[in-house]
Amino acid sequence: MSTTVRNTKKYNKAKLSLLSLSVLLALTACDGDDGIPGADGTDGTDGADAPIIVVPATPVLTRLATVPAGAEVTGAFLTDEGDLFFNVQHPSDANVETDKVNDKAFNKGTVGVLRGVNFNNLPKNVVSSPVPTSDFERQTVVSALGEYQILGQTNDIFADLGDKGLAKGLGVHYGIVTDEKIIENNAPDFNGFITTGEGEGYLFTNWESYPGGMSRMKIEKDDFGSWSVKEAMMIDFDKVGGTAANCFGSVSPWGTPLTSEEWIVNTTVDSTTSPSWNDPSNTNTDNIEALTAPDFPNPYRYGYIAEITDPTSAEPVVVKHYTIGRYEHENSTVMPDRKTVYASQDDTGGVLFKFIADTPEDLSSGILYGAKLKQDKASSEPATTGFDVTWVEVARGDNTTIEAWIAEYDGIDEDDYDTGRSSYMTLEDVQAWANGDATYPSVENGGSTVTAGQPMDDRAAFLESRQAAKMKGATAEWRKLEGISINHDRALEAVGKEEAVADEDVMQAFMYYGIADIDKTMIDGEGDIQLSARVKDCGGVYRSKLEENYNISRIDPVVMGGTYRSSLTGAERCDVNQLSQPDNVIVMKDGRIIIGEDGFQENNTLWMYDPKSK
Repeated sequence: MSTTVRNTKKYNKAKLSLLSLSVLLALTACDGDDGIPGADGTDGTDGADAPIIVVPATPVLTRLATVPAGAEVTGAFLTDEGDLFFNVQHPSDANVETDKVNDKAFNKGTVGVLRGVNFNNLPKNVVSSPVPTSDFERQTVVSALGEYQILGQTNDIFADLGDKGLAKGLGVHYGIVTDEKIIENNAPDFNGFITTGEGEGYLFTNWESYPGGMSRMKIEKDDFGSWSVKEAMMIDFDKVGGTAANCFGSVSPWGTPLTSEEWIVNTTVDSTTSPSWNDPSNTNTDNIEALTAPDFPNPYRYGYIAEITDPTSAEPVVVKHYTIGRYEHENSTVMPDRKTVYASQDDTGGVLFKFIADTPEDLSSGILYGAKLKQDKASSEPATTGFDVTWVEVARGDNTTIEAWIAEYDGIDEDDYDTGRSSYMTLEDVQAWANGDATYPSVENGGSTVTAGQPMDDRAAFLESRQAAKMKGATAEWRKLEGISINHDRALEAVGKEEAVADEDVMQAFMYYGIADIDKTMIDGEGDIQLSARVKDCGGVYRSKLEENYNISRIDPVVMGGTYRSSLTGAERCDVNQLSQPDNVIVMKDGRIIIGEDGFQENNTLWMYDPKSK
């Protein structure tokens, strides 16, 4: 229905002039005796109703929950039934308070769920949970909706499950050959749920450390929304040389968890894998050495997206997809076409990558691309500045060929370390590849001892992916490019033109990016990204509209943290009621987004935000 509003501007202006004149005459006239009151006049006709003015809603952040002191919010995952899982990563071991739901302290890595609420059926307006003020609130999970239920904590063995329990402990990692305990991991990250029926399924959880891993718990929900664990296990990565720094992840459209190996990759924006990897004096790799002992670890066996195939079987099978490249993987997400994959590099000077598989549901071969950005002209404010995106082809590859290149670095150990030379790929190696040289450079010309003088191949694209993409022209300037996410059903309906979301005609869908820090290579005044330092470590969230064939050609800001207050210290540097280093983001079925913080607030927050109100 439309409403026609009469233009009363001239009329009101004349009316005000007559009124002013009458007031003036009244003020200048001499006072006289009051006359006899006249009779009341007849009532005038009712005027037209005033026009209804609709004021657009102001975009707001809703605080869904806060996590205990010392913890990050990780592992946000929303199921088709509306269950929201998230984790309490590395909380302070000084936390001692317990709540009535769990009767456990939050002083070690915790996997859990907000029970008793369907997050796929929320009201439009949700009242935020409070900023914690008491010791109890600071040391527990405080939520706006539901109750946080602990499903498992670091080193839990689930003794009541008998042989279906986990005798070696949840999140505990052991040597592949020695079977000796290396670390009790307090850093659960990604969660992914594979349903096996209504109210039941398998919850997969990443454990982010050196070494790392992934757990699987079979869980069931009762009629009141409370969950129970029926089985627990750690996924076996031994056949792929183990795993490390398992950060965020996703579940593929065909129902397989994808885990991301992040900071095991020892590179920088200006270097390839550090020659110090096999330096006997380097202690940073001690836990990885313990993982592979008595063999010395090959760095090129880590830093990939690993797919958990046969995920609900007694023995799930791990497949590392070297094709998506080697870098500090935060996350990858597969589009509804089941072959286009976007992947983020969480590092200073990172690249946004895209991989297009040759065959749907098979990530073992395809083409790797890097994003080239062009910043909006004459604009540097993070809240309003976006980027045009084009794609630079890096190389085509397949797992089998790449694995053969990786195997050439097996057997290299500390005895092969030579100061001033590298046992691994060098910048000169990658540059020769990018230049199209016929052979790799000699050791004297800066080449690696492994490939010196050999015929050129494409290993640089998949073993040193950042440098390869950068030398081909991609933008390597993101700072902590964190989780990327879509809502599969919204994307399928908007791009794939298949009815997937009830009660809504989805005309456009977006992919969202969390950026924890907008600093360093994003504000250095050089290259493709030259933003101001206003937001800095408070971070923000960006998004891209999904276009035909699930391509993206544009990245725009959605919501930013407040102004970074460099004159202050600690949590005060970022407004507690705004974003503070957003880590990962997930997209709800109704288009709202959920954002988890990895910041320096005393109690990091799980936020909800409605981009439709922008």
